[in-house]
Order: sequence, then C-alpha cells, then structure tokens
Amino acid sequence: MEREIQVDPRVVFFDSIAEAWDGWHDLALLADKLNVVFDGFGIQTAETILDVGCGTGNLTRALLGWLGLDGRVVALDISPVMLERARQKIGDPRVTWVQAAADRIPVAAASCDRILCFSAWPHFEDQGAVAREFHRVLRSDGCVHIFHFISRDEVNRIHREAHPSVSADLLAPVREVASLFERGGFAVLATADEAQRYLLTARKEG
Repeated sequence: MEREIQVDPRVVFFDSIAEAWDGWHDLALLADKLNVVFDGFGIQTAETILDVGCGTGNLTRALLGWLGLDGRVVALDISPVMLERARQKIGDPRVTWVQAAADRIPVAAASCDRILCFSAWPHFEDQGAVAREFHRVLRSDGCVHIFHFISRDEVNRIHREAHPSVSADLLAPVREVASLFERGGFAVLATADEAQRYLLTARKEG
C-alpha cells in the first residue's frame, strides 16, 4: 500500500486566498513602507536576498525596484497558487521562484547575503529548524530580518480568526525569537515589539 502524502493544511488555505490577497491590501502604501525598511536595513543594490514566505510577490517586487542589475531575489513560498500569482505580476529575470518549506530551503549553503521574512514567521511550525536553515544559507555576516507592520497582538488576533489551519500560528514575544536565534549562532542586532511594528534583525556569526 502506498503511503498517503500529508499536505500541510496551510498550503490549502493560502492557495484558497491567493486570488483575493492583493485586494485586501493597499499595495502602494505597502511599497512605500517597504522602501523605508530597506533603507533602514542597509540593503545594498547587488545583494542576493531570500524572500521567505513571498506570497503574491509584493515584497519581491519592492526589492527589485531597490536592487540594481546585479541584485538577485530568491522568492520562496509553500503555496503554488500564491507563487503563480507572483509570477504573473513579476516577469523579472532577477527572481528565482521556489516552492518549498522554510525548514528545507533548496538553495546552496552560504549563497545569500540577506533573508527577509515579512509577515510569515508565525506560520513556521518548527522554528528552530527554520533558524538553522537561515544560518546555513546565509553568508558569513549575512543578516536576517523578521518583521511585521502591525503589533504582535494584532497578528495573533488575525490568525486566530482567519481559519483553523492558521489559528495556532501565533507570534511569540520578540525576546523569545531572539533567544532562538542567539542559540543558533546569530548575534541579535535589533528588536521591536510595539503597537505599530514587530522586528528582529540578527547577523550570522562566523
């Protein structure tokens, strides 16, 4: 008897909302906010950046406007429908689209300068494994940024009310996430756990 393949229910959920996703957001305002964040992160124009949980590609598209011709984005998501929406919007050869889970990233070790994880961290079931993968794929002194433009309480409220598949995907206090990264070989450079934003910036040591 063939073993039944288990599908993450989050994949089914995110596939189901992919077509509606962009209509739920002010994309022009989002792009403006992201550009401010990129400046604060010190993103350079020739970096290779991993966009983890890229969804319909809005962060990736903003990055492409920031990066130069030598910049690259690896855009990763578990939802094939979200990825297809992103591909339809963005026909830029600087992007590599990848359907994969964040704890099994199919890219070479030490191949990325930076990882951006925007509004996606709570959806990762084994966050220790994800942090280890981030460490593996980053170059020495590369940075990871986990961030949201709303509070942790608001993130958790949205997830509790959205759908059973994500109702337990709760964002922990930033100090807990920082400790996870510190144990995994990162130096934590900045944190915020506030009414209008949540942020962790950590640098790979060694």
